[in-house]
Amino acid sequence: MQVMLLGSGKSAAGCYQRSGSKSLVLCQATQTVSTPATLKQQQSLNKTSSHLSFSKYQGLGNDFILVDNRQQQELLVTATQAAELCDRHFGIGADGVIFALPAANGDVDYAMRMFNNDGSEPEMCGNGIRCLARFVAQLDGDIPRRYRVHTLAGLIQPELLEDGQVRVDMGPPTLCPEAVPTTLPATQDGASVAAPLQIDGTMWPMTCVSMGNPHAVTFGPADSPIRVDSLPLAQLGPHFETHPVFPAKTNTEFVEILDRGHVRMVVWERGAGITLACGTGACATLVAGVLEGRLSNACQVDLPGGPLQIEWERQGNGHVYMTGPAELVFAGQVSLKQLD
Repeated sequence: MQVMLLGSGKSAAGCYQRSGSKSLVLCQATQTVSTPATLKQQQSLNKTSSHLSFSKYQGLGNDFILVDNRQQQELLVTATQAAELCDRHFGIGADGVIFALPAANGDVDYAMRMFNNDGSEPEMCGNGIRCLARFVAQLDGDIPRRYRVHTLAGLIQPELLEDGQVRVDMGPPTLCPEAVPTTLPATQDGASVAAPLQIDGTMWPMTCVSMGNPHAVTFGPADSPIRVDSLPLAQLGPHFETHPVFPAKTNTEFVEILDRGHVRMVVWERGAGITLACGTGACATLVAGVLEGRLSNACQVDLPGGPLQIEWERQGNGHVYMTGPAELVFAGQVSLKQLD
């Protein structure tokens, strides 16, 4: 596999060859904000069969490889190739690969699909859709606007704001246990709220929420509130993700409450493991906190990569809104020959 950076008006890149089982050109570059002309090169570069053009974006450190796939419905990268590209030692390095696809009908602007870094395909991704909106806007030179994007979780509407942030209408949360899905019992108005789940002899109260993808949120055992700095996330996370009560596996959020409008959260993502941020997880955290009577309807969620602002219009349209950044890191070109 070969990786090359495209030029940018704000930085330079140096590349060198490393020997090994895979042909890899490693690129050293400072963080860049590429010009629209640089991003435009991707569309022409993707016309070749052996090379793929990409842009690397991050939202609070949750990073993605963005691919302009709007000329065809068939994905330009397979699940196996996506996992290779996401490898942080032998590939570009990312939490996932996201595809901007053509609209299936006139009611939406684009469609979105993605692969996690293990090759699995989630329904959608909150940080990822902010990056997608910024990606297509910079490709097309759009002024700040709202997009209607079809995902496997349904219609999601990201809006580019004048201050550079992206506000996303995530739609209403799904709380019915069977639809999340989870086999944990409904404990409050048809939802699994603080339902007990035993992990290695410890009882964890779990509130289960779907934001188009499954989440299990916990504020810690009753006698041991979570302190995220001391939580053994790498040890705990897999036990929750693969527990039989989550038939489609689950994303798991561990939350430390600072006050009713401010929390700290770490996440173990289904198919990705520890990440610096999770947009849908931040939304699920607020919903769970409101249902458990711990949080107000608007909250700042501090993740390892930075803060997100989350609102739940529970008494209005029932939708959850997420506001946060999405930034271009660099654009480049990669050979797919050795990934087939």
